Amino acid sequence: MRIDLHTHSTASDGTDTPAELVRNAAAAGLDVVALTDHDTTRGHAEAIAALRALPEPTGLSLVTGAELSCRLDGVGLHMLAYLFDPDEPELARERELVRDDRVPRAKTMIGKLRELGVDVTWEQVARIAGDGSVGRPHIAEALVELGVVPTVSDAFTAQWLADGGRAYAEKHELDPFDAIRLVKAAGGVTVFAHPAAVKRGQTVPESAIAELAAAGLDGIEADHMDHAPETRARLRGLAADLGLLATGSSDYHGSRKTCVLGEFTTDPEVYGEITRRATGAFPVPGAGGSPTA
Repeated sequence: MRIDLHTHSTASDGTDTPAELVRNAAAAGLDVVALTDHDTTRGHAEAIAALRALPEPTGLSLVTGAELSCRLDGVGLHMLAYLFDPDEPELARERELVRDDRVPRAKTMIGKLRELGVDVTWEQVARIAGDGSVGRPHIAEALVELGVVPTVSDAFTAQWLADGGRAYAEKHELDPFDAIRLVKAAGGVTVFAHPAAVKRGQTVPESAIAELAAAGLDGIEADHMDHAPETRARLRGLAADLGLLATGSSDYHGSRKTCVLGEFTTDPEVYGEITRRATGAFPVPGAGGSPTA
């Protein structure tokens, strides 16, 4: 089984529509794909419809989810939330607060870039974002278009958009302990995304991961493109020590990043445990398939 539990669509900052993402996941031979757009579930309905409309029976299953923006002691972190009830009101309200703060935050960052001599505009970034929830990757793509940086990843440095960088601006973000509580109340499962991705900026210490585990965190994303092999091994050891699940995912963003669907995957037993713990929603099977667990 090939299980990829972290992908993005145009509902946030990916370049594939939710339907294209599902079709590409099927073409890539995945058995399970999770749609985890930033702070939104807006792409779920389109992805489910596309899954059910695939021209041939497929074993692909869709896991609905989101990647929640959090901050702990001044350090940004992302919390993957799987199979929660999207209509649970408290969690829905927090996601809306984060989304509503994205536009003013983006405009602030654009203002900082212009002060640094970069001729970027809100109109350019809005065009790139389209109907998605505007975020730093859209601003990064604008910098690529302007020739300021060669790739989107090169924009996420202290010189530009990384946490604490010259053009960085904060937005409303969840306390991760609140995120765990809210997701669990909505019947979902939480996994700390790319916890040691140091090239993105400052990361939380492993002592904080232990505190999150004690508060009910289900797992950590160990296998990820931003983790070196020795880091992946260390995180797997940490997960074992803390009784956490260790997942692997591509963090696919379409053409916006170099990673491909299924570049890193999750062990089927770990995926089965995620589905067993979830009560808010269930994996959606493709045409002719059945929920994979």
